[in-house]
Amino acid sequence: MARRRSPARLVIALSVAATLAVFLLYTSFAGGATPSLRPSQLADHPGKVSLAGVVLAPVRGDARGNGLRFRLRDIDGKATVNVIYRGSVPDLFEAGRHVYMRGELRNGVFVAERDSLVTKCPSKYVPKES
Repeated sequence: MARRRSPARLVIALSVAATLAVFLLYTSFAGGATPSLRPSQLADHPGKVSLAGVVLAPVRGDARGNGLRFRLRDIDGKATVNVIYRGSVPDLFEAGRHVYMRGELRNGVFVAERDSLVTKCPSKYVPKES
């Protein structure tokens, strides 16, 4: 005598899978996203943002003490912003490097979150020689 399976198990499993898929799509597109900006765009976006730019000399201060202080310029522009950063500093960090960090603009100075500084590796973006 063969047992007939109930379709309820299949319906429940498909419902759980659909709910998880919707959750994953929401979190990847909308949930927790911080805008990625250049220094020229900072004034229009209050609150926490990701900032990208080129480090300008001179770089002063100490990342562990009162903070590392430098100016950040738009990658393809002229706008700049003063930055204060505290935390670990990547080995490739120096003037002229492209960097990314999270933080917020306070009284005209971008205050970066601790340990959020990341340098962009220039060798990845240079065309290969033939």
